[in-house]
Amino acid sequence: MKRTTLLHAELSDVIARLGHGDLLVLGDAGLPIPDGPRRIDLAVSANVPRLQDVLAAVLAEMQVEGAVIAEELAPRNPAVHAEVRRQLGDTPVQTLSHEQFKLATRQARAIVRTGEFSPYANVILRAGVVF
Repeated sequence: MKRTTLLHAELSDVIARLGHGDLLVLGDAGLPIPDGPRRIDLAVSANVPRLQDVLAAVLAEMQVEGAVIAEELAPRNPAVHAEVRRQLGDTPVQTLSHEQFKLATRQARAIVRTGEFSPYANVILRAGVVF
C-alpha cells in the first residue's frame, strides 16, 4: 500500500506521467469537460469530495510551478478562493475569465471532477520539475 497521501490509483498515475509544463485541472461538479483530456471523476455526491480536499492530496504528490483560476472566483466564492490561495502558498497564480478558463482546460492532460458544489471552484495546475 502507498505511504503517501494520494491513494487514488488513476489520479496518482496521471501525476506520475506529467512532464514539465503539463496541465492538470481540478474542477467542481459542474465544470464542462471537453473531449480530449483524460477524465477522472471523483464526485460521489454534493460536496463529496470537496475541491480543497482533492487539492491538498494532489499538492502532496505534484510539483506545481503555477496555477490558473477564474477571475470570478474571488468575488463570487471568496471562501474557496481564500482556501485555494492558502493551499497554493507562494505558487504564482494567473487569473482568466471563466470562459477563457474553460477554453484553457482543453490543453490539460487530465481533468479531475470533484463533488464541489460552489461556483467557479476550479483550478488549473501547471507541473514543475523537482530539480
